[in-house]
Amino acid sequence: MNSQASYQGQCLCGAVRFSVSGEPAAMGYCHCQSCRHWSAGPVNAFTLWPKEAVEVTQGAEHIGRYNKTPQSTRQWCKACGGHLFTEHPDMALVDVYAALIPAFAFSPGVHVHYQEAVLRIKDGLPKWRDVPENLGGSGISLAE
Repeated sequence: MNSQASYQGQCLCGAVRFSVSGEPAAMGYCHCQSCRHWSAGPVNAFTLWPKEAVEVTQGAEHIGRYNKTPQSTRQWCKACGGHLFTEHPDMALVDVYAALIPAFAFSPGVHVHYQEAVLRIKDGLPKWRDVPENLGGSGISLAE
C-alpha cells in the first residue's frame, strides 16, 4: 500500500484529470514574461513535482503540447483550453499549476525570474534573478 499523500486535479472542463503524489520538489512564484503570457496573469504560482509523481488518470488524448524552448513543454486541454502542466525534461520535473490541485496546501518558498516582475510582492521569500544555481541559474538573489 502506498502511504504517500495523493492529490487530484483537473483542467477547467474536467476532460483531463490527474493526480500528484508525495511532496513537490519546490513551490513558488514565477515572474518570467513567458509564464506571465501563458497564465495571462502578472505572476504564476507553481508546484514542481518529480515526473514520476504526476499521473494523468483521464483524458490524455485531450492534452495539447507546445515547446517554446527545449527546456519546457507546456500542456493544456484541447477541449477547454485550460492549462495543465509544464514539463522540464532537463530537470526531470513537472510544473503543475498550483490552482489546479485545490486540496494541496500551497506553501511557496521562492520567487524566480524576479528581475522580470511586473507585480512586486513583499512577502519575505527569497527573490532570484533567474533560478537558483542548483537548477542551472545564476544564483543571484535580489532585494524585495
